[in-house]
Amino acid sequence: MSSLLGRLGGAAATRPWHTVLGWVLLLAALFGLATAFGGTPRDDYRVPGTRSTAGLDLLSERFPEMSGASARVVVHDRTGKRVPESVLAEVSSRIGGVRGAGPIAPPLYSAQGDTALLAVNYLIPVTSFKGSEGLDALREAARPAQDAGLQVEFGGQLPENFSAPDGTAEVIGIVAALVVLVLSLGTLVSAGLPLVVALAGLGAGTALTTLLAAVTDISPTAPTVASMVGLGVGIDYALLLVSRHVEGLRKGLTRQAAAAEATATAGSSVVVAGSTVLVSLFGLKLAGLPTYSSFGYATFVVVGAVMLASLTLVPALCSLAGPRLLRRAERRAPALAKPAGPTRTERWAQLIGRRPAAAALVSLVVLLALAAPMLGMRTWPQDAGSQAEGNTTRKAYDLVAEAYGPGANGPLLVAVDLRSVPAAELPSITARLTADPGIAAVAPPLLNRAGDAAVLSVQPATGPQDERTARLLDRMRGDLLPPAGAEVTGVVASFADISQRLSDRLWVVVPFVVALSLILLTVLFRAPVIAVKAAAMNLLSVAAAYGVMTAVFQSDAGAKALGLPHSVPVSSWVPILMFTVLFGLSMDYEVFLLARVREEWLATGDARGSVIRGLAATGRVISSAAAIMVAVFTGFAIDPDITVKMMGVGMAVAVLIDATVVRLVLVPATMTLLGRLNWWLPAWLDRLLPELRIEHGGEPVPAPAREPESVPA
Repeated sequence: MSSLLGRLGGAAATRPWHTVLGWVLLLAALFGLATAFGGTPRDDYRVPGTRSTAGLDLLSERFPEMSGASARVVVHDRTGKRVPESVLAEVSSRIGGVRGAGPIAPPLYSAQGDTALLAVNYLIPVTSFKGSEGLDALREAARPAQDAGLQVEFGGQLPENFSAPDGTAEVIGIVAALVVLVLSLGTLVSAGLPLVVALAGLGAGTALTTLLAAVTDISPTAPTVASMVGLGVGIDYALLLVSRHVEGLRKGLTRQAAAAEATATAGSSVVVAGSTVLVSLFGLKLAGLPTYSSFGYATFVVVGAVMLASLTLVPALCSLAGPRLLRRAERRAPALAKPAGPTRTERWAQLIGRRPAAAALVSLVVLLALAAPMLGMRTWPQDAGSQAEGNTTRKAYDLVAEAYGPGANGPLLVAVDLRSVPAAELPSITARLTADPGIAAVAPPLLNRAGDAAVLSVQPATGPQDERTARLLDRMRGDLLPPAGAEVTGVVASFADISQRLSDRLWVVVPFVVALSLILLTVLFRAPVIAVKAAAMNLLSVAAAYGVMTAVFQSDAGAKALGLPHSVPVSSWVPILMFTVLFGLSMDYEVFLLARVREEWLATGDARGSVIRGLAATGRVISSAAAIMVAVFTGFAIDPDITVKMMGVGMAVAVLIDATVVRLVLVPATMTLLGRLNWWLPAWLDRLLPELRIEHGGEPVPAPAREPESVPA
C-alpha cells in the first residue's frame, strides 16, 4: 500500500495542473448532476416493530385522515383581546385548500380567548413534502391573520420536520481552522492549502449526498453532521500530508520526491484512519432506524470524498507551491532555521518516557472523573421545546404551553381496533384514562366511517420531555388500555419508542464497531496488544465525552450558556451517532502516532526510544490537528438544531480529551511501560495475517522522473 500511494502522490505532483483540472471537472460534473437529479432531505421516523408503529399502521388502514402528517397553526393576539372568529374562519378555509390537508376541526380557544389553535391533519405522510413546501403553504394560508396584526406561529410534526441550515457554523469553523493552521504551519500558503483540499472534498461529498437523497430518505440534519465530520477530518488529513511534505523539503528532497514520500508515509496513515471512520459508520445500520442509516450514508460519502481529495490534491498543490510552504527564514537560511536543541514536543516526549507509570495513572483518573456524569444521562429525541427561541416552532410551543398546558404540545393518540375491542367498552376506557392523575384531558372518541376503528386524543398533564410523560405512556400500555386491540401512537409515543430502541441498540452497535476496529488495526499494525489497547482508550475518550455532555446539557447553567432556555435531556440520536463517529476519529490520532512509532521501531528495534521519537515527531501535528477539529466542532455548537449543537459540543470535548490526555499522555505512557510487548504477535496469527505495509521503514521513496520541459519554438 505504501509504494502504491507513493506512486500516486508522485504522479499527482509531476502533473499538478492535470490533477487540479481533473478535480475542477469532477466537481462541476457532480454539482451539475446534483442540480438536475438531486433530491431533498427529509426524515422517516417509522420504527418497524414498535407499538407506536403498530398503532399508526392501524390508523393508516382504517382511519387514513388521522394517519398522515400533522401541523398546528397558533394564532395569538398580543393585546390580550379575543381572536376574531371571522379571521379564523378565513384561515381555516384557506388551509383546507392546501395540498394533502384533510378536514379542519373548529378552532380551539384558550380560556382567555387571546389564543386559538387550528389543528391540521394531512392525508399524506410528512415525507411527501419536499423542503419547506408544506410550511410555506401554511404560511401563505395564514396570511389573513398576519395582515390583521395577529401573531401566527406554526408547530407540530410538519413544521418541526423542516430545518434550513444557514451555513454559519461551517463559516465559523473554517475561519477558526485557518487561524490555527497559520499558527501551526507559519505561512498563509501552507495554511490555506489544507482548507482548499478539505473544501473540495466537502463539495464533492455534499453533491453526492444530494444525489443520494433522490433515491433514499436522507435526514435534513444528516448533511450538516456529515459536513462537520468531513470538514474536520479533511483538514486534518491534508495537514498531516502537508507537514510530512514540508519535512521532505527540509531534508533537501525535490518537490516531487517530497510529495511521493509524504503520500507513501502520511498517506498510508490517512487511508487507515479514514478507513476506520468508514468502518465505524457501518455501525449506524445496526441502530434499526432508517433516519439513522441516512446519517451513515451522508457521512460515509463525505469522508470518502475528503480522503480522495487529500491523497490527490495535496501532492499536486504542494508541488505547485514549492518552497513557499516553508517559513521565510527557512527559505533564506535553511541551516539557521533548525532549532539548536530539543523542541518542546521532544522534551514532553522525554518527560513521559521518564515517568510513564505516574503519567498513566493521572490521565486515567482524569478520564474516569470526566466520564462519571454519564451514569446520570437521560435521553429523549429533540422537540420544539428545546429549539432556539426565535424559531417559529419554539414560539408555537411556548404559546400552546402557556394557553393550554404543557401536555398540549405532546398529545397521545389511542388507536382502538373495534373488531377486537367492543365499542361498548370505549366509555370505560375513557373513564380509566380520565381518572389517571397524569392525564389532563381526554377528547371524546372519534369513529371512522366503517365503525370498526376509533381514536382517542389524550392530553398529558406534563410536557413531552418530562420523565412523568414517559411513565404515563408505560401505564397506559400496561394498565389503562386493553391488552390487545388498542395502541398508543403519535409523535410523543413514537419518540419514546425511538429512545428505547436506540438505548437497546447501543449495546449492539458498540461491540460491532469495536470488533471491526480491532480487526482492522490488528491486520494493519500486526500487533494485537496495540489494537486492544487502542480500543480501550477510545472507549475511555467516548465515555469522558458522554460525561461532559451530560453535565453540560442536563444542567440549567450549561444549557443556558449554549443558548438553550433550560436543561434538556441528551438527544436520543446523539449517543450512537457520537460513538460511531468519535470511535473512528479517535483512531485517526492513534494511527497518526502508531504509524510513526512503528516506523521508528522497525528502523531501530528500540521499543522505548521509538515511542519517544514517534511522539516527538507527531505530537505537534496531532495537537494542531486536534485544535483544528475542536475549532470546527465548536463552530457547530452554535447551530440552532439541538442534535447538531450536542454533536458539536460532544465531539469538540471528545477530540480535545483524546488528543491531549489520551494520545499525548496515556498512549505513550502505556506503550513505554509495555515495551517490546506492544509488538508481540503469536506465530499462528502471524501466519494468518496478510502483510500490509503502511509504514515506509525509513527508506526513501524514489522520485518520479520529471516530464521534460517544453522548449519554445
